[in-house]
Amino acid sequence: MKYSKLLVALVAALALGGCISLPAGPAGPQGEPGYTGATGSTGATGYTGATGRSGAAGGTGATGATGYTGATGDTGATGYTGATGDTGATGYTGATGGTGATGRTGRRGTAGVGGLQPGESVVIMPAR
Repeated sequence: MKYSKLLVALVAALALGGCISLPAGPAGPQGEPGYTGATGSTGATGYTGATGRSGAAGGTGATGATGYTGATGDTGATGYTGATGDTGATGYTGATGGTGATGRTGRRGTAGVGGLQPGESVVIMPAR
C-alpha cells in the first residue's frame, strides 16, 4: 500500500516537471543606421529668346491706288530649357541586429517504475 502512494506521488511530480522551462536568452545588438543619399544638382536656367523685328511701313499709294501693306516682323527665337538636376544617391540600409541566444531546455525527469496497464486504474483510500 505504501508503494502505490509513493508511485502516485512520483508520477504527479514527473508530470508537473515537464511544464517548467527557462526564459529566452538576451537580445542581439542593434543594427547601424543607413547613410543618407546626396542631394541632386539644380538645373541651369534656359536662354531668353530674341525680340522680333518690326515690319516695314507700306508705301504710299498713287492717287486712287491703295498703298502696300508693310511686311510682318519676325518672331523672336524660343529660349532653351534649363538642364534637369541630377537625382541624389539612395542611402544605405542599416544592418539588422543579431538574434538573441535561446535559453536552455530543462532536464527530463526519469521514467517511472512500472505503470498502469490498459484498463487498470488507481484507487486512493484514506489511511485508518
